[in-house]
Amino acid sequence: MPPEPRLRRLRRELRALADLALPIVVAQLAQIAMGFVDTLMAGRVGPEALAAVALGNSFWVPAYLLSTGILLATTPRVAHLRGAGRQPEIGPLVRQALWLALAAGSAAALLLWNVEPALHLMRVEASLIEPTMGYLRAVACGMPAVALYYVLRCFSDGLGHTRPSMLIGIAGLLLNIPANYVFIHGKLGLPAMGGVGCGWATALVMVFMLLAMLFWVRHAPHYRPSRLFERFDRPRWPELRRLLAIGLPIGVAVFAEASIFSVIALLIGGLGAQVVAGHQIALNFSGLVFMVPYSLGMAVTVRVGHALGCGSPRDARFSAGTGIIAALGFATLAAGLMLLLRERIPHIYSSDPAVIAIASSLLLYSALFQFSDAIQVTAAGALRGYQDTRAIMSITLLAYWGVGLPIGYGLGLGGWLDESSGPRGLWQGMVIGLSCAALLLGARLIRSARRHIHEPAAA
Repeated sequence: MPPEPRLRRLRRELRALADLALPIVVAQLAQIAMGFVDTLMAGRVGPEALAAVALGNSFWVPAYLLSTGILLATTPRVAHLRGAGRQPEIGPLVRQALWLALAAGSAAALLLWNVEPALHLMRVEASLIEPTMGYLRAVACGMPAVALYYVLRCFSDGLGHTRPSMLIGIAGLLLNIPANYVFIHGKLGLPAMGGVGCGWATALVMVFMLLAMLFWVRHAPHYRPSRLFERFDRPRWPELRRLLAIGLPIGVAVFAEASIFSVIALLIGGLGAQVVAGHQIALNFSGLVFMVPYSLGMAVTVRVGHALGCGSPRDARFSAGTGIIAALGFATLAAGLMLLLRERIPHIYSSDPAVIAIASSLLLYSALFQFSDAIQVTAAGALRGYQDTRAIMSITLLAYWGVGLPIGYGLGLGGWLDESSGPRGLWQGMVIGLSCAALLLGARLIRSARRHIHEPAAA
């Protein structure tokens, strides 16, 4: 049989990636929208409620990213088994992942429940500590549920079914709005809770998403060959250890990447409210744009895992390369639009001329790092498919914390140049750090792909 023409093969792979990635994009945007709704509705109550939600988010979001990052190990393992035609082995694997999720979610909940000493250490205003802790303890009640949901989502994604997470994410967003209203303002016989009510609404949505995904995978026919509900398994340390070996580096990498932006916000906190606001606008818009390459990276994880499971390492390399091409194509479009509209985009968020000017200048750097960001996140997704996750962790820590942040601090606040450039210097450091990550992760991906092609038995 003659080989498939390369252009036709590329189109087929792009279509497969789009089918996987588009629902993930919608699901991720729905999740971001929930945070926007919380902020908007809490802000209408008053500054104290808004501050409590903002402070709470700075604690529970990193805890959520770390715990769910660990659970991302489920996706490549499921994809590999499905590609190998060993679907009955998926059920036992996912049952062990659920035990890991229960432990990770409970640990995150326990941490959030007892975070009050950190608030005192940060010298948070005394009047804000009680509502912030009320908000965090409410969210903590939903952390085990969202961890269990995330494993079921990874199970579904690994099988190539990404639409359930999209539909459930949209349903969660639609539930979040009235739930916020009820808990914040005290409807249906409940007391008015203010910002704390946002926490209870978030926890309710987390439980709903778990129940909805559980119902979906229990009754949809394409999950039955995995035999997830065939029996009850006790925790098995060898399998849990293998999941942790893959997942813990992913969790640390995700946490390191997300937390560096929080550190930058803290570093510029003393430069004035307008600087912080301009930084936040540029960061928020960049985060929205990032959802597309991030979702492509998750789709590449599935495609690479499937190909390796089928014993086709060359197809895995082709899927990884196609994913990077698609991400770079989107980066070209995104960077071009940012450059053209960088003076208009900030008007969506603010009418303050100083804030708009700062945000506009920072969006220039956001446009510059679209290319390196696209490469690094897609390469990381492919490396997850290869289950080469320790390299992701090491490279991420080096690039962001060892290169990007120190250089950004030196340029922005450390006086390396004649005059410190403030937030621009920190964003220049981000460009350098992301470029470093893109180069190193890209090189590691090439090495992993070659190793699997030339040593398939060992891989």
